[in-house]
Amino acid sequence: MLTVQYPEPEFRIRKEEGREQVFDRFRKKWVTLTPEEWVRQNFVAYLAQVLKYPESLLAIEKEIKLGELSKRFDILIYNREHQPWLMVECKAPEVNLSEDVLQQVLRYSITLPVTYLLITNGSYTMGWKRENGQLQPLSAMPVF
Repeated sequence: MLTVQYPEPEFRIRKEEGREQVFDRFRKKWVTLTPEEWVRQNFVAYLAQVLKYPESLLAIEKEIKLGELSKRFDILIYNREHQPWLMVECKAPEVNLSEDVLQQVLRYSITLPVTYLLITNGSYTMGWKRENGQLQPLSAMPVF
């Protein structure tokens, strides 16, 4: 398990047609504030504000193709050479970080090979580094 110290939230929230929305400053648009989105917004704030990952190398909810299927990854960090480096799969707080969640991010990383894989439900975060074809558990967040 990885320790994550989230920064104080500074989100813009509004109610639109009876639903709460949060302004995603990275995507520059209002999105529905689901429990998973709350986790995604907090985790991306942690990556940018606490760990100082470059915001210009961060992508959120972009579509990828898995064979014939269209899927969306949650968070992707590119390295300085603009190659995929770290992928995060976010789940709602009530979702357990099971083998299924790890398999989901592993499927996404077939299309976008990354060195680091993280899964989080906001309360718990787990991570792995790919080394020599194996997944090695992380004991700390990767330093950019």
